Amino acid sequence: MDPIRILVADDDPGMRVLLTGIVQKTGDFDLVGTAGDGDELMLLYEQQKPQAVIMDVEMPGKTGIECARLIQDKDPLCIIVFVTAHEEYMGDAFKVYAFDYLLKPFEVDRAIRTLDMVATRIRGNLPPEETKPAKVSHGTGTKLMLKSREGVSFVNVTDILLVQREDRQTVLYAEGGRRFVTGDSLSDLEEKLDPAVFFRSHKSYIINLEHIDTITPYGRWTYAVTLEGIKQDALITAEKYDELKERFGYKD
Repeated sequence: MDPIRILVADDDPGMRVLLTGIVQKTGDFDLVGTAGDGDELMLLYEQQKPQAVIMDVEMPGKTGIECARLIQDKDPLCIIVFVTAHEEYMGDAFKVYAFDYLLKPFEVDRAIRTLDMVATRIRGNLPPEETKPAKVSHGTGTKLMLKSREGVSFVNVTDILLVQREDRQTVLYAEGGRRFVTGDSLSDLEEKLDPAVFFRSHKSYIINLEHIDTITPYGRWTYAVTLEGIKQDALITAEKYDELKERFGYKD
């Protein structure tokens, strides 16, 4: 099994050494770079395309929060773990859907447990929490016109499984393995899609409720959604998950 690509960023050289040692101790990760500020981190991110990033919140140049927003716009499934000496940043970490939040000074064992959870999440070994909710009402069956640089494409609304932000673009995944890239924003498409079928689960995802297969814990504030007929996972926030459970009449 290939190791998980991870980046480490902190403006404190001693903390970078500590985090590097912790990453290497787990054996599940390939440390593809370290950065001392946010600008260097983003440069490394573009070069290495890591699956996870562990970084300080306060850094010169771009802050950790700013970097997290940029990374999530490119790859919402990239796992972000924050390390900071300031507990007041936890609210900001929540807004960018960080997987975990390590408060300095933290125990090495605590950080290792977090990385173990990251590895488990990425490798898809968590048991499902929900499976195959009841069906909801069907869509209209009309076509959706999608504008792109190459021209215009048409897709049946009922074929759409997932809409997501991907590398600063909006991408639709449809039945039959079809993929459509459009210049429309997620909000533009959300207005055109039937809210009885399509659900804005996260700032970067719209999911087809008729094709939900499982929902599993993803981080401290988010869950992963798998959909029937597609390999791509989506994310759902804790708040939206509560809304979804209420919508399906599910009680804990």
